[in-house]
Formats: sequence, C-alpha cells, structure tokens
Amino acid sequence: MIRGDNGAGKTSLLEALVYCSVMRSFRGVPKEAVIRNGHERALVRCELHAGARHVEIDVAIHLGRRDRAERNRQRVDGARDLLEVLRTTLFTPDDLELAKGSPSLRRDILDDVIEATRPRLAAERANLDRILRQRNALLRQLAGRLTGEAAGTLAIWDERLADTGERVARARTELASQLEPLAREAFTALAPSAGRLELRYARSYEGVLVDAIAKARDDDLRRQVTTVGPQRDDLEISAGGLDARTRLSQGRQRCVALALRLATHRHVTDVTGVTPVLLLDDAFSELDEATARALVNELPTGQALLTTAGALPPDASPDLVVHLVDGVLR
Repeated sequence: MIRGDNGAGKTSLLEALVYCSVMRSFRGVPKEAVIRNGHERALVRCELHAGARHVEIDVAIHLGRRDRAERNRQRVDGARDLLEVLRTTLFTPDDLELAKGSPSLRRDILDDVIEATRPRLAAERANLDRILRQRNALLRQLAGRLTGEAAGTLAIWDERLADTGERVARARTELASQLEPLAREAFTALAPSAGRLELRYARSYEGVLVDAIAKARDDDLRRQVTTVGPQRDDLEISAGGLDARTRLSQGRQRCVALALRLATHRHVTDVTGVTPVLLLDDAFSELDEATARALVNELPTGQALLTTAGALPPDASPDLVVHLVDGVLR
C-alpha cells in the first residue's frame, strides 16, 4: 500500500505503471500533461518479474514525436509487446463516470479489453479511427455538395467504414455478453439489494452497417460528420431494471463501475492466463463501510497496489506500507 498526502504523487506513480503497459495515460491527457513543465521528454522505467523472468521496461515520451519503448533494452513496436509482460487493472474515483458518463468511456473499456485479449482485433480499432478521420475530413471538404468525382471517393470510405465497423461492433457485442455474468456476480456482492445487473451493447443503427451508412448519407453531408457506426454505439447498463446512467443512486453507480472493472480483470485473466496487476487509486475513499468491506472481499488474488491519503479500508491487511512524500517513496 502507498500512503501519501494529496498532491504527493500517488496517481502519477500509478499512471507511470500504466504507461509501461499500454503507452498512454489512463487520464486521456496529451503528452504535455505527463511531461514536466519546461522539458521536451520524459522517461518511465519499470522493473518486474514475469514468472521466472526479470523484465525491464523503458518508455521515452517525446513532445511532437512517437514514444519509444524498450523491453530489456530491445526496441519494441508498441503496447502489444509490453502487454505480454505487464497488464494492469485500474480503479479510480473517476470510474463513477463509467456508469453515468459519456458512451465513449464505456466503448473505451470494451476496446481496452479487446486490445489486451485479442491483439489482432486491436488493430481494427486504430483502423476505424483512421477511416473516420478521413471520411469526416472529406465530408467537411464537400461542405454539403456532392460532385460525381467526390461521390466515388466517398463510396470507397463508406465501404471501408462498413467493413471495419462491423468487425469492431461484433467484437464489442461478443465481449459484452462475456462480461455480463462476471459483472453481475461482482455487483451482487457489492450491492446485494440492488437487483440484477444487465449489460447490452447497443448499436447506433438498425440492420447492417453498410445499409445504415447509405441511408445516413444525406444527413452526413448536411452535418459534415459521420452519424452512424461503432463510434456512436454504447454499452447500456441497468440494475434492477433501472438505467444505471440516470436511475441509480451515486453509491450504486459506483458499485456498477467497480463491478465492471472486476469483470474485465477476471476476463483478461481467464483469456490470457496472466493476472493483471491491480492498481487501486484511492478507490475506497468514496465507499461506505459495507461496500468497502465487500470490495476487499471481492478483490481477486494477485499483486495489488493501493494508494490512499487516509485510513486503511476495513479488513485490508497489506503486506507492505510505504509512504510517498513529494514524489519520493520512503
């Protein structure tokens, strides 16, 4: 367990660990926010034991340039090679937004699990983002006027969007169904009186995507943006028949988010055979005593790092407690 006052650097420490796994900030911030003011680069270094192996991971973060990662001093292409030796599951107080916030957050958690468990499909997510950028740029360029030549170019992007988008949507739909029983079990333990938890991947269109894109073309031209596709889908969550976004109390929304994180942790462990490191960033601070006690009991076996500025949660018995003062462990 890592204890420290607010602002001591506890979240930054966990952020560095996550960066050594997926080469990005879990806060979704630009590089400028993770590099010290007045500097153009930062270096994150992590040493760990993966089974019988001793592994060193170095990630160099550069402003205006692609990050550079090494594993045991050997250059790697990206996060896929780092995930082979370091996977993480992160809990933060901000996870409440998974239950009540933007659909993009729920899409991201699905895509992150797909990236960790099905590396080949992870490339589809990046490909989808590229297609959407190109198609939206074309729509803005057309400014609502479709010429004959532009129609052919738009048709090419439509075809690529339909093809890649269907694969992304199918993978997310399958994952949602796999996560549901795991999340339901965890939610029942955390909030036993809240009713049955249900997950449903909801597409932003009906039928097949290629037809939906064709039907939305006039609207896309008018609005100069792609209006249908996986980029507008959602993971719908309900408990006891109530929409988690709008009908649950904040306490139960937090239990929904925790249950979803626990489900992804179990799924990644089951699929990969490797238990991710649990990172709990002040995750107990907003929980009542009963829920905190239930969460401690629900935490799976494996290595976990817990940060806190206050007292230990009920029933928690860490193997080691260290103090973080001005960014230095003591």
